[in-house]
Amino acid sequence: MAVPTEAPSAEMSNLAVTDNAPKGFAKRDALRTNEIAVQEMWEREKVFESDASDDGKDKFIVTFPFPYSNGHLHIGHAFSLTKSVFRAQFERHLGKNVLFPFAFHCTGMPIQAAANKLKAEIESYGVPPQFPEDDPEVRAKMEAELRAKAEAKAANQNPEKKAKGSKTKLVSKTGTGIVRQWNILVKMVPVEEIPEFIDPLHWLKYFPPIGVDHMKHFGSGVDWRRSFITTFVNPYYDAFIRWQFNVLREKGKILFGKRNNVFSLVDGQVCADHDRSEGEGVGPQEYVLIKLKVLQPEHGQKRHAKMEALLESHGEKGIYFVPATLRPETMYGQTNCFVLPDGEYGAYYVDATDEVFVMSARSARGLSCQTYEGNNYFTKEFGKITCLETFSGDELLGLPLKAPNAKYEKVYTLPLLSISMFKGTGVVTSVPSDAPDDYMALKTLKEKPDFAAKFGITPDMVDDFEVVPIIEIEGYGDASAVFMCNKLKIKSANDKNKLAQAKDETYLKGFTSGIMKVGPYAGQKVSDAKLKIREEMIKAGQAHLYFEPESRVVSRTNDECIVASTDQWYLAYGEESWTNAVKNHILDEEKFNAYDPIAQGKYEYTTGWLKEWACTRQFGLGTFLPWDKKWVIESLSDSTIYMAYYTIAHILQGEDNLNGDATKSPSGIDPSDLTDDVFNYIFRKAPAPEKSNIKSEILEKCKKEFRYWYPMDLRVSAKDLIPNHLTMALFNHAAIWDDEPELWPKGFYTNGHVLVDAEKMSKSKGNFLMMKDTIKQFSADATRFACADAGDSIEDANFSRETADSAIMSLVNEEVWITDTFSMKGMRTGAESLNFMDKVLLNETDRAINQTADCFQRMQFREGLQHGWFEMLLARNEYRSYCQDSGLPMHEAAVKKWCESIVIMICPICPHWSEKVYKKIGGNGYAVLAPWPVAGEEDKLLSRQAKFLRDNLKHFRAQVGKAKKGWKESSIMVTDSYPDWKVETLLWMQGKYDNGFPSDFMKQLKEKCKSIQDKKLIKFTMQFASFTKREVEDVGPSVMETTLPFDQMAILEESIAYLKSQLNIENMTFIKLDDAEASAGVPDRMKESVVPGKAHMWFH
Repeated sequence: MAVPTEAPSAEMSNLAVTDNAPKGFAKRDALRTNEIAVQEMWEREKVFESDASDDGKDKFIVTFPFPYSNGHLHIGHAFSLTKSVFRAQFERHLGKNVLFPFAFHCTGMPIQAAANKLKAEIESYGVPPQFPEDDPEVRAKMEAELRAKAEAKAANQNPEKKAKGSKTKLVSKTGTGIVRQWNILVKMVPVEEIPEFIDPLHWLKYFPPIGVDHMKHFGSGVDWRRSFITTFVNPYYDAFIRWQFNVLREKGKILFGKRNNVFSLVDGQVCADHDRSEGEGVGPQEYVLIKLKVLQPEHGQKRHAKMEALLESHGEKGIYFVPATLRPETMYGQTNCFVLPDGEYGAYYVDATDEVFVMSARSARGLSCQTYEGNNYFTKEFGKITCLETFSGDELLGLPLKAPNAKYEKVYTLPLLSISMFKGTGVVTSVPSDAPDDYMALKTLKEKPDFAAKFGITPDMVDDFEVVPIIEIEGYGDASAVFMCNKLKIKSANDKNKLAQAKDETYLKGFTSGIMKVGPYAGQKVSDAKLKIREEMIKAGQAHLYFEPESRVVSRTNDECIVASTDQWYLAYGEESWTNAVKNHILDEEKFNAYDPIAQGKYEYTTGWLKEWACTRQFGLGTFLPWDKKWVIESLSDSTIYMAYYTIAHILQGEDNLNGDATKSPSGIDPSDLTDDVFNYIFRKAPAPEKSNIKSEILEKCKKEFRYWYPMDLRVSAKDLIPNHLTMALFNHAAIWDDEPELWPKGFYTNGHVLVDAEKMSKSKGNFLMMKDTIKQFSADATRFACADAGDSIEDANFSRETADSAIMSLVNEEVWITDTFSMKGMRTGAESLNFMDKVLLNETDRAINQTADCFQRMQFREGLQHGWFEMLLARNEYRSYCQDSGLPMHEAAVKKWCESIVIMICPICPHWSEKVYKKIGGNGYAVLAPWPVAGEEDKLLSRQAKFLRDNLKHFRAQVGKAKKGWKESSIMVTDSYPDWKVETLLWMQGKYDNGFPSDFMKQLKEKCKSIQDKKLIKFTMQFASFTKREVEDVGPSVMETTLPFDQMAILEESIAYLKSQLNIENMTFIKLDDAEASAGVPDRMKESVVPGKAHMWFH
């Protein structure tokens, strides 16, 4: 939780949450009681229902990815959700007509798989089931077996690391490692109802209404008339998805042919999510196999005997090492090839090319199931490939190779101990200019000849191979891997975390910002050249495409799955004009806001690699493909333009009709009447359908709603949806509305995942928080408060339960203070009675209003909370202390402006609290519909004056604490005059300023300081100029005046009662050092401590 940066005064501490503050449930319960009453009022008055309007108001629609309905919402959902909720509420305060709709996703395999699993458990173990692990001895044995399997898997996947005896991830995550569907449901469903969940459709009836209820308790501000579920169960949404796919097919975006899918050779079929024991949600990853031709061994090493024999028998066909890479454009920088010394490799005959590939058995198995060209597979028989010879990695070390596109005529095979045989081909090509791991590995072999000799690597195999610059990246140079390794001070190949950080940064920057330096595409962006280079290498026979799962996938028959080319309907995302249209939209800041340059880079990167996507499955829930009903549209493909469906859902389905019961349609629309012609009229520029059972005025209303609300202003999501759902949404909008790009999404905001108390959520740690339980424990507003304080960047955030607990106290305390203050009698009134601190409070309030609004518009809610709550409280506390210590009543206008402002500024985050307090202070209507507070521009000079008083009071406190005993008088000394060297520096800075300082200001400053003889004065000048520069950038050029633009003495004298009380000093005088007579008795050493803006106390 953010904390005040200044030491609190005695009065400030009245609002602090201290160890002895009451922390019972009464205050929390008071918040919850109010929240329930407010939510009932909102629902009764339909406050969040919004329709298309002709009143001239601006509109704002924000959406959030519908959650999957196989359980309850947790704090991770709530955290991401608040970004939508907060922004929607802020836009309401700006006077806009705001729509925040919400729905529930049921498409795909998880529900079907869970239902099947539950059915199997009931069939095997009865109702209620008597599981074997209910016996403690059996449980212990099962857990031991699971632990052993998990540790063996970890050791295989990370051969350089030994498995440790600690709990495996599986056991740590589940507590036992034994997961039963019945036991999962027991935590969410009455036991007697669990058997009904063997029917997957029962899940669709049960969980979505609970999701609605939990969302309402969170105060989400949703227009629930527009809510729905997906799949054929909802005939209205089902018709919408059929229309979408018919349009995509009409536009040539959906094709049929061989597609790469995760496949089990043991099962002989595509391994869909429900068939997997490991790897749910994992899809195919495209690689490029680079062909490095094996040359005749030349070092006379006995270990090369097998390869020499193979070259003798098959050399004319060509024997190739085939590393798998994601970066074919970097092959110009190859300096060597890596293998794992104790890895197992084979030489496999490839029928399609009549060549021999050296690779791992695992990758050869996958290659045998993939197509080489068109519908022709790499091998004659699907799933079978001939192994001509086997090798250990050591037998391949030191072999000379011919690497395509490389500068060097030949390179050598070198050892790399971190290679995983469970990823790629087990062979890695080395590009040390742009791959940090490659650079450190080559560097180690060069610098440690004894280590190289251990693997039979001679100096000539490494010493002559230097880094080859191939890509220029601004700020990183033309060897980004070298730059990052130096920047992060990476010492060896064992610095795994730093190397991973370096890799992520260089790869992303290389793709988004890199410029090719070599080859036929020199001068072009890497993102543009990448595909061209890949295609040229494939066409020249130097490379082939290869696919494998993004991560390990194991079928329920315990087969490690591969990627196989099988017949499939697919979306042609890789089509050039389609991709370019999306990319141009993403990169146009006038049309699309990603809110974060890292996120924007990820969108651009995804558009570069996203290719044909299998959009159908033969299992699971969903909408049947309209022209081929043996296929079901998969879950990522039926959720790309449903935001458009929100605009008419209330007309078709209406409230409390998630499943789309036709008898509840508020417009009496039969789903069978929702033809393609109807949807084309509503959503596209098509004429009205000639024949339709739907009334024309209803059709016109639907069209008006869509045209009013679209384009979507903002979509909020977690960052892990960038590589799939979010980018696919952009592609599908660009396809459906290719002739109306003004209807494409205007902004996507993505946040990181959320930790709980700085740790990843885990049931075993007791920090896995369900949304309903968190609301019950802390209240909705305190939970939302902690979500706002958790963080806003694309990096992971932290939900602190301590923050939520403290928020309860803070909200209740502020309600009491504001209510009491608003009814207080005897406050000062009238503009003529405004004193210095009254004006400061009004100015601080104006500043906070403007800064909070700016933060909310930028989706920086933690920063907005800092300005709109914590800094407002600090300003009020300081003001209250000033008035009390000065013996003055507070000023009514200043206090009421502060109260009215903070109630609305916190409303996006804590609307229930705001609603209650708003009513208490006489607000009209609803707080959630109240206008954002009006604020003037911050008076930066007044802010500077307030800072002068605040900083000096802090300085005085420190002096009082250190003052020697026995002093009788205290004097505060001020001066308006700078020493000569500061005056000279300020005048020099004035000469450099022209609506801003030059970009090389610090360089010019260093040059100026060369003429100063005193080394200490050089340091002081640099520090003073740097500080002043920052002040100028914050306050303005008045900071560079050689005299202060305000009267220090007047501020201090007006505040004398406040200063005396705060410092507990009865007698205090002021001395102006510029007055020779007044300062005659002040010691010179005391005078040296005083500069303009910094007073000093003299105890004497």
